[in-house]
Amino acid sequence: MASSDHPDIDLTTHCDCGAVMLAAKGRVVSMFQCACENCQRVSGSGHSSVALLPASAISVTGETKSYARPADSGAIFTRHFCPDCGTTLLAQSSRAAELRILPVGLFAGHNDWFSPNQLIFARSQQQWDLIADHLPRHDAYRDASRK
Repeated sequence: MASSDHPDIDLTTHCDCGAVMLAAKGRVVSMFQCACENCQRVSGSGHSSVALLPASAISVTGETKSYARPADSGAIFTRHFCPDCGTTLLAQSSRAAELRILPVGLFAGHNDWFSPNQLIFARSQQQWDLIADHLPRHDAYRDASRK
């Protein structure tokens, strides 16, 4: 690994039914928690745990389906998932078209490299969803000028 802030990963995983494989190989750009209402719906929890990687670091084998919707930012947010079991495999935002958003839980048992550095959409955080107190919180997206 390069560092705990931006680890290098080389992992392969699959959807719940095994019909779609995803390989992630490269430097993680960012890791965070998101408490937006859409992430709550999709995860079935109070937040999602995600890692951002360059699109070029991700390969998907197998048929996927996608769903695109307008995001609070005005961007188009697209989730890609297995059409058989519904597992979310990755997402992308037109706001950062060169990046892919990976749900860290997809790498269950092989995600000890994950170390979130912030919570975004803290304005939607549920009181019962206990997120580490030391994480900086942003009511919406973080300030783009900060790395």
